[in-house]
Amino acid sequence: MPGSEIFFFYNEIHKDNSDLPKDAGFFNLNSMKILKFGGTSVGNPDRMKALIPLINDSDHKIVVLSAMAGTTNSLVEITGLLYSEDTSAASAKIEELRSKYQNVVQEMYTFEGTRQIGHEMINSHFDYIKNFTLRAFTKLQEKAILAQGEMISTTLFHLLLQENNISSVLLPALSFMRIDKYGEPDLFYIEENLRRELENHTTENIIITQGFICRDAFGEIDNLKRGGSDFSASLIGAALNASEIQIWTDINGFHNNDPRYVKNTQVIRELSFDEAAELAYFGAKILHPSSVNPAREKNIPVRLKNTMDPDDPGTLITSASAPQDYKAVAAKDGITVIRIRSDRMLMAYGFLRKVFEIFEAFRTPIDMITTSEVAVSLTIDSPDYLPQIAKDLKELGSVEIEENLSIICIVGDFRTEKTGSAPEIFEALNTIPLKMISYGGSPNSLSLLIDTSNKIKALKLLSKHLFNDKKTK
Repeated sequence: MPGSEIFFFYNEIHKDNSDLPKDAGFFNLNSMKILKFGGTSVGNPDRMKALIPLINDSDHKIVVLSAMAGTTNSLVEITGLLYSEDTSAASAKIEELRSKYQNVVQEMYTFEGTRQIGHEMINSHFDYIKNFTLRAFTKLQEKAILAQGEMISTTLFHLLLQENNISSVLLPALSFMRIDKYGEPDLFYIEENLRRELENHTTENIIITQGFICRDAFGEIDNLKRGGSDFSASLIGAALNASEIQIWTDINGFHNNDPRYVKNTQVIRELSFDEAAELAYFGAKILHPSSVNPAREKNIPVRLKNTMDPDDPGTLITSASAPQDYKAVAAKDGITVIRIRSDRMLMAYGFLRKVFEIFEAFRTPIDMITTSEVAVSLTIDSPDYLPQIAKDLKELGSVEIEENLSIICIVGDFRTEKTGSAPEIFEALNTIPLKMISYGGSPNSLSLLIDTSNKIKALKLLSKHLFNDKKTK
């Protein structure tokens, strides 16, 4: 099993916990809260220390941690160097990252004994990574390397709690988190194994585990893709019917526009699951798109909070939210539009089925779609199989492909029975060419396709026309 040797340190850290205070009662899994902290929230020793008052209370909770900010990017760089067989550069990058973490250990802890355990743990992880410079490198080994960031951050934090005499359990996500052969979460496996693992720790208030990482259907180390720590938290919450899932980042919740490009955005205090899913999928970076559905299916509230401003109430996501003309705007880049034109569409049935079967064969989701009598236009955000898809589509008609596009999604009240929908949107964007419009598929959103070069201008214009003189809730 890749990385199994480093689990020695999990046991090493646990061995001195016997004299720490424990809750004498047994907890109810359904009353647990799930708290996920992202990379910036654990980005340095001070940030990690700031988490202690947020979790050290009488509530039973599972704390899901991402890797420290920048770590996954560095590990991806290392794997790229290993693939290209540049072992010298890979070794240098490994040592650079090792040194960074040794400095973290030195700064994080007060007692020399804790520092010693921390230094040994760091060396174990990076010795493990460095072994890959001595042999052929494969995709399975890449996933094992990428998992090291979360393993390190959770162990560092567990050690920090131990040094502060706060009892906790470090529960490896690899013991219960698994995906199937299609890369989708194995929900039954996750629930059964997570509940079984927790039965061994019924007197602990704080359970720490890793986000992002999991095992595949064959038991090898894998992951839930980038941003997957949110997904981990939601899957754990759904498996336990938790009372609440909290996603802690460095921003006070969903904003009504992208604060990176637009000034004076406002926090949205309440969203429905459907509204949040639309915003997350179409570019709002605060929440991973996949993380909404597990919570929605179990009707578990999701709260978005800011570790830098913990007193702010953040955004609460539940099954219902008061309708509002316009709640928020989000943008998704990297979009490709494919236009298929064929006279065979005219007065014919089965044509669209053939189109969809091609995308299904290459496991490529479609974002937007519009049709006319003789043409269909659709967008995708993954170009991995674009040449193969285009080749098969050409059997059905002429194919035109356009890249470097963005989808602008406006979330609000777009119920089909409502009159006067969207006049301000088109007034705002009357100077920007619109490539596609998607309306009527959802009562919560309207989506527009534009050139990415016009994205920032569009976001600013929409902010001015939709929110500046309107009260947002």
